[in-house]
Amino acid sequence: MATPPRHVRMPPFTDTLPAPIYFRAVQVPADTIYPWHCHQWGEFVYSFSGVMEVKLAGSHYLAPPQYGVWLPPRVEHIGQNRLAAEHSSLYVAQDLCGALPKVTCALAVSPLVRAILEQLRRHPPASPPDASDERLLRVLVDQLAGAQCVGSYLPMSDDPLLAPVLAMLEADPADNRSLAQLAQAAHTTERTLMRRCQRELGMTLADWRQRLRVVRAMALLEAGRTVEAVALDLGYASASAFIAMFRRLTHETPDEYRKRAGSTGTITGKTTGRSHAHP
Repeated sequence: MATPPRHVRMPPFTDTLPAPIYFRAVQVPADTIYPWHCHQWGEFVYSFSGVMEVKLAGSHYLAPPQYGVWLPPRVEHIGQNRLAAEHSSLYVAQDLCGALPKVTCALAVSPLVRAILEQLRRHPPASPPDASDERLLRVLVDQLAGAQCVGSYLPMSDDPLLAPVLAMLEADPADNRSLAQLAQAAHTTERTLMRRCQRELGMTLADWRQRLRVVRAMALLEAGRTVEAVALDLGYASASAFIAMFRRLTHETPDEYRKRAGSTGTITGKTTGRSHAHP
């Protein structure tokens, strides 16, 4: 039986928003959950540090800090984090959501969007926002409307053949077995496993494994582990190979990520069903 979360928080608003576009940032301890809830407005969830997860009835979205999760109006969901995190929510009134995605998805966060989010975190808008803050919030909504929708950063699957393989890799991200060896462990063929990965995950198993390692690396880096130690923990023969992978997927080095995450003032820390590039 799963251990219940230690910290339960309720959504700050239930009936109405303080303003048509409203921003809030909050630090949450490890093992925090926002129970099932639903609201009439859209919400963009972004984690400055740590990794926030958003669970829907049939899917589970996970987004590290280079992505955020967009929830259209009236989508019932749970928010949770396994390790300490600082996250923000941008609430958008329903009548302003027309240009935003119609489905829940992870959105790629551009340098401009990240800069706006950091500005809002460091200088929270008044309630209600003044004219300057309101203009900035509207620019943020416009930028999110044009952001790339990437589904779930780390999709999961309940496929009876693929799920055990993903579970093995989750349990040991340093597992360096080849696709053929993993297929043998799952009592299937390499070709069948490849097809299931593309159908269920929308990517190759190698790409999925690298994303898993990035997510795990973020928590280890924020916890103070050295780059060399993290590389070994994740199965890399050298720190340089790990750094190259991390930089390719996040567009920054592990040290740059650690410094940026540390500047937020926090110390850190699956899709059931199918999740493709466009859920």
